Amino acid sequence: MVALSVILFPPLLIAFLLVMERVEEPLRRPASQREVSEFLNTATAGEVDTLASSGIRRALFRWRRRRTKNGGTANPPLV
Repeated sequence: MVALSVILFPPLLIAFLLVMERVEEPLRRPASQREVSEFLNTATAGEVDTLASSGIRRALFRWRRRRTKNGGTANPPLV
């Protein structure tokens, strides 16, 4: 049992780290000035409440998620 743990632990740890890197990548990307101004022009009441209670990152996350559900945008972010 110990040998099995020793063999499986490193690959599982590496897999977990790779998944976490994908989760964290969008969080590291700062919001552009264009995105913030577009957010302020098109945000729903719930997204504005999120901005007031949780900050700009979470509000932009909700806004981006809503936009992708509605078919995206004509101006994708420049990377």
